[in-house]
Amino acid sequence: MDTPTTDSKKEVQAPAPAPAPAPGKKPSSGLAIAGMVLGIIAILLSFLPIINNLSFFLAIVGLILSIVGLVKANKGTGAGKGMAIAGIVLCVISFAAVLGSQSVYKNALDKATDQVTNGSAVTSTSTGRSTSGQGSSSSKGDAKSEAQDHQGLAVGTTVNLENGLSVTVDEVETGLTKYDGSEAVRVHVTYANSGSKNESFNTFDWKGEDAGGAQRSSTLVKDSTDELNSGQVSAGGTAAGNIYFDAPIAKVHYYNSVISKSSTASWAV
Repeated sequence: MDTPTTDSKKEVQAPAPAPAPAPGKKPSSGLAIAGMVLGIIAILLSFLPIINNLSFFLAIVGLILSIVGLVKANKGTGAGKGMAIAGIVLCVISFAAVLGSQSVYKNALDKATDQVTNGSAVTSTSTGRSTSGQGSSSSKGDAKSEAQDHQGLAVGTTVNLENGLSVTVDEVETGLTKYDGSEAVRVHVTYANSGSKNESFNTFDWKGEDAGGAQRSSTLVKDSTDELNSGQVSAGGTAAGNIYFDAPIAKVHYYNSVISKSSTASWAV
């Protein structure tokens, strides 16, 4: 008896279809990421002198990339809308930081250049607050030796500078209290500008010197009022305020330039 034969047929399986992309998911936008990264770098470099010029150009490129990334995200062709917006904000902030820091550096450089060009900044002193034309004049050749004599002045003495600015230590008050309970001193100073252009003023123009000869910048006290801070004095204008130092102090020093190794004048307390 013949055994029936069965034809074996091999079934060929078709490849499984590729899974469909998840609905609503869009590819990340490299432009938005690049714009945000450039914005971060621009902000980090924006406060550094000279280098912040590079920061300005990085911010421009980052702003362009972020705007393009935002447009793509709004059209639905890419993700990363939040990163694009963050990049735009960071780049705009870095623009402002670059412009602000360059203004500060320019004022400081102008101040230093004036002092180097004119020799010593001190031309005369007078008792009481300064007015235009007050005090005796001196030649530039004698200015250096004269500046060396303007140390240990009495409180209330005005020092006139060649750029038209004059500074005065008006009043010194002891017995104030800092936040940690230690003692502080209040020094009231006045700037008067009889020159033809704006001149800058700053709390850090001043230092308090203790009996051991150590000089320190201003400190914080409780219930402080009318603090000096920083800014500019217009031609013909005045600026005044309080500066607080750790107590006790023996002298108050004024520095007319950020690069000066010695003070322009000092007042004995």
